[in-house]
Amino acid sequence: MHVLHVSCVRDPLNRTGAALLEAWPTLRDVASAVRRAGADVTVLQAAHADGEMERDGVRYRFVAEPKLPGRRWVTGALPGRLARAAAALRADVIHLNGLGFPLHARALCGIGAPVLAQHHGGPPPRRLAALHRWGYARAAAIPFTAREQADAWFGAGALRPGTPVFAVPESSTRFTPGDRGQARAATGVHGDPALLWVGRLNDNKDPLTLLDAVSLALPRLPDLRLWCCYHEAPLLDRVRARLAAEPALAGCVHLLGAVPHQRIELLCRAADFFVLGSHHEAAGFAVLEAMACGATPVVSDIPPFRALTGGGSVGALAPVGDAAAFADALMSLAAEPRDGLRDRTLAHFRRELSFDVVGARLVDAYRSLIEQTHPAPVPTVTP
Repeated sequence: MHVLHVSCVRDPLNRTGAALLEAWPTLRDVASAVRRAGADVTVLQAAHADGEMERDGVRYRFVAEPKLPGRRWVTGALPGRLARAAAALRADVIHLNGLGFPLHARALCGIGAPVLAQHHGGPPPRRLAALHRWGYARAAAIPFTAREQADAWFGAGALRPGTPVFAVPESSTRFTPGDRGQARAATGVHGDPALLWVGRLNDNKDPLTLLDAVSLALPRLPDLRLWCCYHEAPLLDRVRARLAAEPALAGCVHLLGAVPHQRIELLCRAADFFVLGSHHEAAGFAVLEAMACGATPVVSDIPPFRALTGGGSVGALAPVGDAAAFADALMSLAAEPRDGLRDRTLAHFRRELSFDVVGARLVDAYRSLIEQTHPAPVPTVTP
């Protein structure tokens, strides 16, 4: 089986080759995982210049395509260039990354191979729903992290009714568990329990609900500590005001600000629980990274987090905006042996969320699409 991964996002820094694969590791890691699962993989990447290379048995083709005027990231001016390059590669199935490229999708769907177009974040378009429905009308399947995420796209008219949808994580992480004691010594993280937040301080992530939850849990968990990493913080003034209004809460919350990605791995290893109150997400990479390191998730009950946690079978899910439910979850989990929680989280990650699992699930999906497009002939039975 020859699988063609197509990425239409043109790097604004004009990187190609090894530099781009290092900057965008998910592009490389998912392709490698699919190859390990048994497929022959080529990646077709929009770029500022043509080029070719091979890495870990995966072939990469960089195709020059001008960016769409006025847009920093998204290509789209000449979708035919990628489609012609794709047609020349004669793949059995095409995996298009993203639902933001209706012109490219339409062109790719016209070359003969079934097209799987994967959601990689973002809500359905408000004004261009008809264009997207037209562009993806011939797609063979649309995977989301959770099936329920497709409802908004169908409801907005951005996908054709009846388009097959299935659930598969859009990626995984290379983070590893490491040693919790060493991680705490290296980072200074402490607390019983130690909670980690990695995400923007904005209305969607909802840090104020988590602060209220910590406040409610403190009488039962006086040694609790919350460590917050963020690089964008439109609610920072409100967060600081909330802490200033409650000295006991301020004493257990550490605002770390922006932290290099490699240090996030150490913080995830050091934490007992990972907390996030998101109202909506595409996948939840921060949750994936935390779970890969053994931090038990206590997160909002939204479709992608339900998918990542096995419906809350690992950690806990709390209704969006419900501080009391978050506090109850923290207090309940804090009463359990930490090593048992960690082992359960790691076992779930390895069984359901690792790159090898993602690769295998994608290969199964590709096979099913190929079989639907080219069903095996029914043998003739001679009487």
